[in-house]
Amino acid sequence: MSTDSYKIDINGLKKQFGDLVVLRDINLKVPTGDVVALIGPSGSGKSTLLRCMNLLIIPDGGTVQIGKDAFSFGPGTRLPSGQQQARFRMGTGMVFQHFNLFPHMTVLQNVMEGPVSAKGTPKAEAAVLARKLLAKVGLAEKADVYPQRLSGGQKQRVAIARALAMEPDVMLFDEATSALDPELVSEVLSVMKDLAAEGMTMIIVTHEIAFAREVADTVVFMRDGVVVEEGPARTVIDNPVQEATRSFLKHFHTRN
Repeated sequence: MSTDSYKIDINGLKKQFGDLVVLRDINLKVPTGDVVALIGPSGSGKSTLLRCMNLLIIPDGGTVQIGKDAFSFGPGTRLPSGQQQARFRMGTGMVFQHFNLFPHMTVLQNVMEGPVSAKGTPKAEAAVLARKLLAKVGLAEKADVYPQRLSGGQKQRVAIARALAMEPDVMLFDEATSALDPELVSEVLSVMKDLAAEGMTMIIVTHEIAFAREVADTVVFMRDGVVVEEGPARTVIDNPVQEATRSFLKHFHTRN
């Protein structure tokens, strides 16, 4: 497969905070339209990897390529400017564990805000797009409601619509369901499943192993800042090769 076939290409990525090495030489290639699930124990570097990919954290070494944008880090490289970082993030949608909605704005205004302020989209055009995306995530009737009137699952679906409003090339999900009550998890996973079916390139940090098995093309198991095992989702989850992966997956009941 040629490099052009990869929507995401991470090579030799490194990150440490003081003496703590969080990522050690991470390599990850994601073909266009594929879904990758990152699994592993807390503290394994999964969220840091996602933030490095979105330049919310600047790596200490390696390269990050998403679409046509590529950046190199480490000795002898020049850091991307603030303007370059902002433009890059427009194409890399990110959904966090906590929703970070603007409490003083309605749901519609929350989804419109990015296109209007970052891309200069006219408000009328942004409103049409926002309403379309709210319908997509099943919240058309909540357009004029303020976030405090929503459930956690509804807030997270608004956060997904807000990320999609920037019309990103890829979507990164960082534990998007872990702050939700169990009965609300399925409504968010359903939206993510629909995005996968539509061919959105996605990397999902998740502890929802059954969901990863069903929706992901590839599962990557990380521990202590390294990729321990990587392969087709059902193969890794049903028949892991590495003892560390087996030990981690023992905590979950994943088979249908």
